Amino acid sequence: MSAAARRVVLAIDPGRDKCGVAVCERGIVRARAVVAPHALPDLVREWRRRHGVTEVVVGDRTASSDIMRSLKSTLDVPVIAIDEEGTTLRARTRYFDEHPPRGWRRLIPRGLMVPPEPYDDYAAVLLAEAHLRLSEMA
Repeated sequence: MSAAARRVVLAIDPGRDKCGVAVCERGIVRARAVVAPHALPDLVREWRRRHGVTEVVVGDRTASSDIMRSLKSTLDVPVIAIDEEGTTLRARTRYFDEHPPRGWRRLIPRGLMVPPEPYDDYAAVLLAEAHLRLSEMA
């Protein structure tokens, strides 16, 4: 694959208290984290450089307009808003797929469980994967 065809997406699931961030490329999650909003610009710039990010997608709900405005003014790659409806619920499911409950917790229906740690990074992964799928179809 030529360098021009390589697509590396950095996705952000924005929030007021914390943001999920992930870098994905063709079905591979390169990096993911949950960070405070004030730490987001530095992390995005660092991961942009380290992973060769070619585009940034931002979930279109909570706090997205401020983050979009900030990133568009500081990055030299496209910054795109993407529909994030339903990602939190799907992120919780993905979290438990990758970290299955053990012991007596496995008896509790997953729909009633809440992960023991923030999982906003899983929502960011889902945003990146959705964007990559949509653009492959176009």
